[in-house]
Amino acid sequence: MREGVGMLDACMDADLITEITLQPVRRYDVDAAIFFSDIVLPLKAVGVDLDIVPGVGPVVAEPVRTMADVEAIEDLTPEHVTYVTRAVREVRAQIGDKALIGFAGAPFTVASYLVEGGPSKEHAKTKAMMFGAPEVWSALMAKISAISAAYLEVQVDAGAHAVQLFDSWAGALSRIDYEAMVMPWSANVLSQIGAKDVPRIHFGVGTGEILDLMGRAGADVVGVDWRVPFDEGVRRVGPRAVQGNLDPTLVFAPTEVMLQRAKLILEQGAKAPGHIFNLGHGVIPTTNPDQLKRLTDFVHEQSVK
Repeated sequence: MREGVGMLDACMDADLITEITLQPVRRYDVDAAIFFSDIVLPLKAVGVDLDIVPGVGPVVAEPVRTMADVEAIEDLTPEHVTYVTRAVREVRAQIGDKALIGFAGAPFTVASYLVEGGPSKEHAKTKAMMFGAPEVWSALMAKISAISAAYLEVQVDAGAHAVQLFDSWAGALSRIDYEAMVMPWSANVLSQIGAKDVPRIHFGVGTGEILDLMGRAGADVVGVDWRVPFDEGVRRVGPRAVQGNLDPTLVFAPTEVMLQRAKLILEQGAKAPGHIFNLGHGVIPTTNPDQLKRLTDFVHEQSVK
């Protein structure tokens, strides 16, 4: 579908968004579709000069470093993303009794891309701003949290049943720094979208030490990646539903090994108030689609027992 089409171009084409969103539902009969987009799409929509470079990720032409840079970023309105509204409505018209999950990037992760100018392992420039220019950091987080909330609202107003706030890089933070300088901004997003009365999922990568805080930020469901044993993740999250957490590489293992681990995760997830089974992060591009079908069929079979 995307051959010859850039990632962000695909994310701004309502017909492509609709088709790509629905393909996994048709192929695997999963219980929910995830809206096809990217966490930096709202920035592109408001005029930030960025692109997703194959093999690299999002690259920002002029990184954000000053208060003037922050003030130059526009606020997001529904008019910026009319293709999103159209695509959500079209997906809803075709999805039948399945759910549609909208999503947005969490403030820290999106801000990190802006400050670093692209992906980073150390997030040194991001943390330098966070610690050394707290007034600029607060202004940037306020700006991004407003954009993320507005983007989620557009999806919910168009018909999304639930939303997910995706904090890819939150695991790079210590617990004390997350709680003081990041959690309040994620809480703003979750609080604002909470007024729409839809379930809110909060997911991050490498966030085992802050799972309880991610829940306290306002999530109804907390995603647990594969690095944390799922029963321990359930304990840390506390009285909330959980999402997760099969290691994506187990899909490359022999089928019986993959299903044995999936069964264990289902048993552990049953101890939580609710459990959305999924991979502990994204699908690896070289994954065998037939193996995913075996996995989803198995989970459905186990779930109705």
